[in-house]
Amino acid sequence: MSVARVIVGISGASGAALGVRIVERLAALRKIETHLVVSEAARRTLALECAPGALEKLYALVRCHHPTSDIGATIASGSFPVHGMIVAPCSMQTLSAIATGRADTLLTRAADVQLKERRRLVLLARETPLHLGHLRAMCAVTEMGAIVMPPVPAFYHRPQSVAEIVDHLATRAIDLLALPGPALSKPWQG
Repeated sequence: MSVARVIVGISGASGAALGVRIVERLAALRKIETHLVVSEAARRTLALECAPGALEKLYALVRCHHPTSDIGATIASGSFPVHGMIVAPCSMQTLSAIATGRADTLLTRAADVQLKERRRLVLLARETPLHLGHLRAMCAVTEMGAIVMPPVPAFYHRPQSVAEIVDHLATRAIDLLALPGPALSKPWQG
């Protein structure tokens, strides 16, 4: 495969800007083919939290966008090679579905495929505070091979805006996929 395929899932938790920025950063990379799946709840969150037309702008940046109801899409099969998947933000409902193998939407089915094929799955779990059920679901997906990355900002690089915080989190999530080429985020220099 000459291009690296990446799936981005956006679920309905607050933090839609994270998914938007990840798609934007992936679109700027050479030889990355992005597939997008957006949950029904995420459509509402994108409309509330982002600029008008945000979803249409995302569609223009990706190779393919798949309806969450299309359980037969290419990304629902392990025979469709992809480098990995990021779910950003990842609602606790989505994380819990992944943790229990409930693959009843394309978003959760695509995540399930990543786990069964031993591919990278990065979940930007978005909830606070957390109860024991959330923590157990995070533990379960971690034991299954996923990487849980709560979008907790780093302040050592002294961000000057929310956009800088979102960008840093987006680049860290993308770097966790270990895509070919140099890392996007700046390493800590000590």
